[in-house]
Amino acid sequence: MKLSNRVLNRTLLARQHLLERTDLGAHELCEHLVGLQAQDMLPPFVALWSRAIGFDPAAVSKALDDRSLVRITLMRGTIHLVTPPDALRIAPHIQPELEKIPFRKGFNYGALVGLDPEAVRAHGESVLGDEPMPAARLREHAAALYPDRDPGAIVQAWLYQLPVLQTPPRGRWGDSSRPIWSRVQPWLGAPLDPDYPLAELLLRYLRAFGPATTMDMQTWSKLTGMKKAVEQLGDRVRTYTDERGRTLYDAADATLADPDLPAPVRLLGWYDNAILSHQDRSRIVPDGNAPPLRAFANQVSPILVDGYLCGIYKVFPKGDKAFLRVIPQTAWTPAERDAVVAEAHALLSFLEPDRTPVVELLAPGADLRP
Repeated sequence: MKLSNRVLNRTLLARQHLLERTDLGAHELCEHLVGLQAQDMLPPFVALWSRAIGFDPAAVSKALDDRSLVRITLMRGTIHLVTPPDALRIAPHIQPELEKIPFRKGFNYGALVGLDPEAVRAHGESVLGDEPMPAARLREHAAALYPDRDPGAIVQAWLYQLPVLQTPPRGRWGDSSRPIWSRVQPWLGAPLDPDYPLAELLLRYLRAFGPATTMDMQTWSKLTGMKKAVEQLGDRVRTYTDERGRTLYDAADATLADPDLPAPVRLLGWYDNAILSHQDRSRIVPDGNAPPLRAFANQVSPILVDGYLCGIYKVFPKGDKAFLRVIPQTAWTPAERDAVVAEAHALLSFLEPDRTPVVELLAPGADLRP
């Protein structure tokens, strides 16, 4: 069966809870979506606000404090907000790839060339111990142990080599303080689970992002061995083809969305996984209409209009006002413009409730900066 781009778009949005907000809580959404992109403080909160009815950001802050949610380096080597069971069972798949990074010749311009990886790891385990430690303290230890090396590079190596996570206060609502790091086992009181099958992880990916190719799965995870893992699922998956004739895999019991379903305007956080989790992003990013990904590093965020990335925005708090500046990437109808402005006001009410909201709709190609 051949699936149109429109079917893939609406199915992705439905599985991401972007067609209709859900009454699932933060923990359930993190489980279903296999984590939320959380490299910075704000994006997971925007992700949850855009997907959940009546989302209360205090719930995530509380969960970080009681350790029922954690921020840990997982897919694509980036920080994700996940439940502890997912931290323990996904990390063993990701960790071997992370550990290769520091000793590549290009890492920090060869800053670690000549060092014994196992000795570096042993020093890192000793330094981190069982208690959380700020990065500044880690640098002090690195400088003492390796006086002829860049301490920042040594710390980065430890954070790749060791299963670690970020502890509060960073990640709480409104708190973008510098990271404090802890080894996973002392913080969660449990060891990593190396027996969680990759095939099960990919089945969960399909339930949240499918139907998808094996290259899409690899792009999402940055892991290899996708075909073999999918084969292990047997009749738990079914196959389709896309408009280019590529094989798409999906959970056998998953349903496809009606391509004629309306898609409401959604304002996502920068680097939202709905945008990043396929090799071929055309199901949500129209060709030629997306900013380069490096733009998102400046907290530029995507706007979905009729289900596709058709605009960008950025919030600028200033004094007693909060400005949300919007740039369309395509021509919007008057109704679409009104819907974007309405959703922008709703987002500002969530992000900056104590400031006067100001939404500015700029011309295509304009500068987002005030």
